[in-house]
Amino acid sequence: MQERSSVSELANRLRQELNHYSPDGKLPSSRALVERFRVSPVTVSRALAQLAAEGLVVTRPGAGAFRARPRTGGAPAGDTSWQEVALSADGAAELVPRTVDASGVTVSLAAPPPGVIEFNGGYLHPSLQPEKGMAAALSRAGRRPGAWGRPPLEGLPELRAWFARSIGDTVTAAEVLITSGGQSALTTALRALAPPGAPVLVESPTYPGMLAIARAAGLRPVPVPVDPDGVRPELLADAFRATGARVLVCQPLFQNPTGAVLAPERRGEVLRIARKAGAFVVEDDFVRRLVHADAGPLPRPLAADDPDGVVVHVCSLTKATSPSFRVSALAARGPVLERLRAIQVVDTFFVPRPLQEAALELVGSPAWSRHLHTVSTELKARRDAMTAALGLHLPELALPHIPSGGYHLWLRLPDGTDEPAFTAAALRSGVALAPGRPYFSAEPPAAHVRLSFAAVAGAAEIAEGVRRLRAAGDEVLRGTGVRPDRAQPGATVQ
Repeated sequence: MQERSSVSELANRLRQELNHYSPDGKLPSSRALVERFRVSPVTVSRALAQLAAEGLVVTRPGAGAFRARPRTGGAPAGDTSWQEVALSADGAAELVPRTVDASGVTVSLAAPPPGVIEFNGGYLHPSLQPEKGMAAALSRAGRRPGAWGRPPLEGLPELRAWFARSIGDTVTAAEVLITSGGQSALTTALRALAPPGAPVLVESPTYPGMLAIARAAGLRPVPVPVDPDGVRPELLADAFRATGARVLVCQPLFQNPTGAVLAPERRGEVLRIARKAGAFVVEDDFVRRLVHADAGPLPRPLAADDPDGVVVHVCSLTKATSPSFRVSALAARGPVLERLRAIQVVDTFFVPRPLQEAALELVGSPAWSRHLHTVSTELKARRDAMTAALGLHLPELALPHIPSGGYHLWLRLPDGTDEPAFTAAALRSGVALAPGRPYFSAEPPAAHVRLSFAAVAGAAEIAEGVRRLRAAGDEVLRGTGVRPDRAQPGATVQ
């Protein structure tokens, strides 16, 4: 209890003195703070981490702690009254069977047999996970007084505030709920927004786990095609008119599986179309923290530019940490927030407090920014290694888009290719990959595969995996009319 009190007292003292420093002004060193306030280095570290989590201080590895720049802008007034109509417009939707095909999900969760290279994984390889940082954070969190008690149902206020800042200046902590992983958050959102039997618009292709959630809830996924600039607005408007849907689920940033980023001119158009239809947009911002080193500035989440509560935002720490570090957030504005909260409480009560405390410890430490930088650099290197190997060994597989974020590539197989046969041949050759069919809610336009470069040990394993895929290609692609030693026209790796 004494340690917690000391941390709180030091954080308060430092908070009061921040006005003495200009934005980006450097605070005294940790050693100087230890000597001045006669506290332990651990107390200083935890106090600074608390201020960093509050957005008041920025810690820079090797440089020290600095006063953060003030947040710009405020939450616009907005008008959420339209939601009263949308939330009550359940109508007499026809119920559909809640059948679930989990194969598209399990393919990226199941561990491959020994000796098989994991091109189907959906999480970072252990060598890329911040294992030491997570262990230290969990250890510190577990020793906090009250850490094993019951947390607030909505989540720890400090963690809600951290997620709010990461989404945008217009989002407040009061509009954020802490959830147990992105999959859980998506489940809560779809259950809150659409009654059984209702249509839900989805990108095509899209994440199989989301399709499984929709079908498990008795919803009818309706595909809206995606091109290299994201979901197509003209087809989105047509789909809303034709179906009467009240929900669109989309991934505007590094879409899974195509890697597309919603074009700037389409962002406002998508929100306008949804608002006109009286519909919600569930924004699955799942890999914002897996940006590649060459990506440049990222667009803001759609939720940051949405004063009217059209967007229900989902984001998570899991992809950037570990599959077992299941801490995520739901952000929404208006009456829908209470519905989301009620469903989450009924389903899960709350996210365990030790995990929330550990998340605060992790993201407030200097190790967090170092980890993100390392992952950004390494993912770019692995992406480049895989694209180069595919261009060399499998030029007949079309790669229309090379993403600057995320952890996979989306490849089109030559016309006439038997996708299940190629997947099976790859496994016989010692490579597990994700077939493309589960990513489509209707008939796919062509055969595809998704190759992950994040779940493997490094560039050498990527090169070996693609070399093995060449053997699968030699076995399966002969009957397609494409010569294995010559790329299809227009199918070159860009």
